[in-house]
Amino acid sequence: MPVTKFNHPDPYKYQTGFDSYHESEAVEGALPVGQNSPQKAPYGLYTEKLSGTAFTAPRHENKQTWVYRIIPAAAHENFVAEDADSYHTRMTTETHKLHHIPNQLRWNPFDLDEKVDWVHGLHLIAGSGDPTQKQGLGILMYAAGKDMGKEAFYSADGDFLIVPQHGVLDIQTELGRIIVRPNEICVIPRGVRYRVTLPDGPVRGYICEIYQGHYQLPELGPIGSNCLANARDFQAPVAAFDDEEEESEYKLYSKFNNTLFAARQNHTPFDVVAWHGNYYPFKYDLGRFNVIGSISFDHPDPSIFTVLTAPSDHVGTAVADFVIFPPRWLVAEGTFRPPWYHRNTMSEFMGLISGDYDAKVGGGFKPAGASLHNAMSAHGPDSGAFEGASNAELKPQKVGDGSMAFMFESAHMVGVSEWGLKTCQKVQPEYNEHSWKPLKRYFVNPNKKA
Repeated sequence: MPVTKFNHPDPYKYQTGFDSYHESEAVEGALPVGQNSPQKAPYGLYTEKLSGTAFTAPRHENKQTWVYRIIPAAAHENFVAEDADSYHTRMTTETHKLHHIPNQLRWNPFDLDEKVDWVHGLHLIAGSGDPTQKQGLGILMYAAGKDMGKEAFYSADGDFLIVPQHGVLDIQTELGRIIVRPNEICVIPRGVRYRVTLPDGPVRGYICEIYQGHYQLPELGPIGSNCLANARDFQAPVAAFDDEEEESEYKLYSKFNNTLFAARQNHTPFDVVAWHGNYYPFKYDLGRFNVIGSISFDHPDPSIFTVLTAPSDHVGTAVADFVIFPPRWLVAEGTFRPPWYHRNTMSEFMGLISGDYDAKVGGGFKPAGASLHNAMSAHGPDSGAFEGASNAELKPQKVGDGSMAFMFESAHMVGVSEWGLKTCQKVQPEYNEHSWKPLKRYFVNPNKKA
């Protein structure tokens, strides 16, 4: 599959490699040599450590980054709840405020919203668990049309996996700048502060926030050492900072237990001159994903399309898997090629970035829309896809040209928020009826007498 081409240029510099140790300095000599925290850091900078795991986490899991900045991150006023009632309604994952239902759900495309910025354009659609216990996940939609001003935002709850569907995100983080477009993804780790501006106008997309652990590449097992997402194709920012000698007021937003807080500070949050470590934001071009599949018969499990995973405490299951369905060749012989009908112990939230998904041909699953098939909720191809695939000539066929569908899959049973079920007014009331009620009976009982 060719690397994705973009119309919007990317002006920023990156380091490559996933889960690697990186170091970067915007001013030569800003990184200390031989120790992390010298008595006096170079150029009069402050030393600060950003810890993504416990200090005593096993070495292979340990995520820490040292930053060297002009003013420490602690220098701000007290946080105050920001418009707590209305924001809490959009963001909460408290169990008693989520609707846990077995119905198959599908949403029409979510609206753009040109009136709000990134922070106020976040809407929880489904979730499970509790960020205070570092358990579970939240699935959000974002829609914004305004740049953030002299502001920064961070989530204390978990890592944001951002999947753009429309528009360009120019993300200024403490550790450097990233530009993200549809068919790319970006991960902003818990606690990293950032600001989002919109160089091409309104934006819309999906987020999977994990409250426990961090995203990592899946194990490859018998696949070997290559294929799927390769570590070298991930990009991390290089150090870049704002040098503001005069005091200037900034607003710092914190997403803390799914509630928005805000604090004032008199200096820029983006003053990290140098950093080194393995805890940082990163981006990935989905066009670089190396798809594999069956070359004999039968349809393999969709786990072979996993880009990133956040493992749970039980080996082989995940808080969240990020799975994509990019353009690919189907060659399996004697096989029903779309995904089969199934019931799954995992919950599956699906979105569509562009094009048409080959297992849903009825027109109800559109870009910027979504579906949710919760734990053990039966689902599969709609009637049109079944008829087409059952009678298709089984020659080599490329599917998904111009399309990119994805799935957030989780071992958790997820509840749907009030916003997702009612307020957004996007739920398709006849999804089940349109998709599977038209399925016909073809069974002929050979033991039944005429």
